Amino acid sequence: MAELVPFAVPTESDKTLLVWELSSGPTAEALHHSLFTVFSQFGLLYSVRVFPNAAVARPGFYAIIKFYSARDAHRAQEACDRKQLFQKSPVKVRLGTRHRAVQHQALALNSFQCQELANYYFGFNGWSKRIIKVSCVSWKQYCQGGERLSLRFVLGGRRVQSVRTGL
Repeated sequence: MAELVPFAVPTESDKTLLVWELSSGPTAEALHHSLFTVFSQFGLLYSVRVFPNAAVARPGFYAIIKFYSARDAHRAQEACDRKQLFQKSPVKVRLGTRHRAVQHQALALNSFQCQELANYYFGFNGWSKRIIKVSCVSWKQYCQGGERLSLRFVLGGRRVQSVRTGL
C-alpha cells in the first residue's frame, strides 16, 4: 500500500521516535552523527535532535528523531529497539505518543527540504523545478471547500498535480 508523504513539517507522533539510554561518553555532536547514520538507513529524516538527560537522571543523552514517513519510522523502531547500534549498551527506541486531541497546523517545508524530499522519492533529476501553477489560499478557505492549495509540476514529461501532498 502506498503512503502519502506531505510536503509539510512532520508533526504526527507516528513519524517521531524517542531514543534514550544513549551513553554519556561521546559528545552530543558525535551522537547526532551516529544517530543520523543509523536511522537514515530506514528513510529520509526530517530532523535528529540530541539532548542531555535531566539532572535527576543518570548522565547520558536522549534523542528525538523525525521521519517524513510513518512507515519508515515504524521500521526503524522495530529494527533498532534494544540493539547495540553504535555503543556497548543497547538503546531504547519508541514511537511518539502524542494525544490525538492535539492537532497542529501544517507548516510548509522550506525549498531545500522540498527538493530533498522530491529527490529522495522521485530520484535525482527524476523531476523538474518548473512550477506550472501554485494556488495559495488560507487554511480557513481550504477547510471551507474553497479553491484547493495545489502544486503542479512536470515529472518525467508528464504533468502531475499534488494537493498539499507528495507521493
